[in-house]
Amino acid sequence: MMRAWILPTLLLLCGSAVATAQVLKGYSVAAAALLLVFVLLAGVYSPLIFPRSVGVLEAQRRSAVDGRPVVFWRPGCTYCLRLRIRLGRSARQLHWVDIWRDPAGAAAVRAANDGDETVPTVVVAGRPHTNPDPAWVREQLFPSE
Repeated sequence: MMRAWILPTLLLLCGSAVATAQVLKGYSVAAAALLLVFVLLAGVYSPLIFPRSVGVLEAQRRSAVDGRPVVFWRPGCTYCLRLRIRLGRSARQLHWVDIWRDPAGAAAVRAANDGDETVPTVVVAGRPHTNPDPAWVREQLFPSE
């Protein structure tokens, strides 16, 4: 779990250092703008932007009941972030598994990707799809639309 917060923490620390340097030089407006940029980046790369993750067994159980895809992801992954943002509010209807929190989820991703932990890996009807197009994932969620 701690690993998921390393990048956001580093972004906040770097932003604080850069902002402090700007304040010491007398550029308080620039310092505030830079700090805001670093805080926003830290938020984007934190686990907070993603729906609550569940374990792989729970995600598979839920998917078997409701037929919704399972998305394996990890914090800091730009492709996962792209998928999450492009799905918008419908992303909350998917079952998300953070492979850094769930070793069984990481093993499932490695099994689907020839030993690599390539994310996002989306499992639809038991078949894994590595880094699929967000529009395709949305179609799997709402097949009649």
